[in-house]
Amino acid sequence: MKLLQTIHSLDLQTFHWCLKRKYRRPTVKLYRLISGTADGHLYLLINSIFVIFEQWLALKSFTIGLFIERSLYFILKNKLKRNRPQQAIPGFYSVIQASDQFSFPSGHTSAAFLATGLLAHLYPPVLIPMLIWAINVGISRVMLGVHFPSDCLAGAALGFSISQYSLYLLL
Repeated sequence: MKLLQTIHSLDLQTFHWCLKRKYRRPTVKLYRLISGTADGHLYLLINSIFVIFEQWLALKSFTIGLFIERSLYFILKNKLKRNRPQQAIPGFYSVIQASDQFSFPSGHTSAAFLATGLLAHLYPPVLIPMLIWAINVGISRVMLGVHFPSDCLAGAALGFSISQYSLYLLL
């Protein structure tokens, strides 16, 4: 239990440090935009491109990966029931309204790292841009006030791990 308290304390310190940065306010629109790219539309587009170009292995790995990731994300989020910053910190209000009640793990970050892991394996030249995007998705979720940093770290680990597992299943 002490470990969880230590993690939560570090999370609060890091969260407050991020939100006090002078560059946060002018970049909220950018954070919203980055966060929005991981809402789900991009993943449908990627699968559509795989169909158009008849990339069946890529389509299979992406579809299986998304199914596993979304399932585990939903189970973890509803089993662990960690409050979002707005509910956990008195007087704090997030910039955006989250799509669900609980924060751990970050689904946006998880899906972004899943896509990054899969696409980087299938198309290695996209690794750096995809990694920059996925990291910024996680940062945006903290800066918008809907996740603690550890939510995003857990989401990144979950998404990347599942990307590797789904590739292992198919290759």
